[in-house]
Amino acid sequence: MPLSEQEQRLLDEMERSLYHGDADFVAAVGRVRTGVNYTALIGGILLAVAGVGVLLGGVLLHAWPVGVLGFLAMFAGVLLAVGTPRRRAPFAARGGRRNGRMMDRLAQRWERRRRA
Repeated sequence: MPLSEQEQRLLDEMERSLYHGDADFVAAVGRVRTGVNYTALIGGILLAVAGVGVLLGGVLLHAWPVGVLGFLAMFAGVLLAVGTPRRRAPFAARGGRRNGRMMDRLAQRWERRRRA
């Protein structure tokens, strides 16, 4: 169901005030790394495959503690492989200056649009 004109204006106003009044939020939104952590992915896959091997070894040896350890290794490997990607600090926090200037320019452009 589409928003009414009044609801759309109210939503736009709320968004403008959020971006204008909460610079920390705007800076935090750009911090999330959306790429794949290949190290964790490969490590998780290897751990899961090793867990399958230990589990099968436990079954063949009729040793249930070994099978449980294999299952736990598989579970940990899957969690490692599909876990959330690491967060990356913004460019300015890593010693760069570009991010601050870019955010200042964006804020100035936003203010000019808002006044117009």
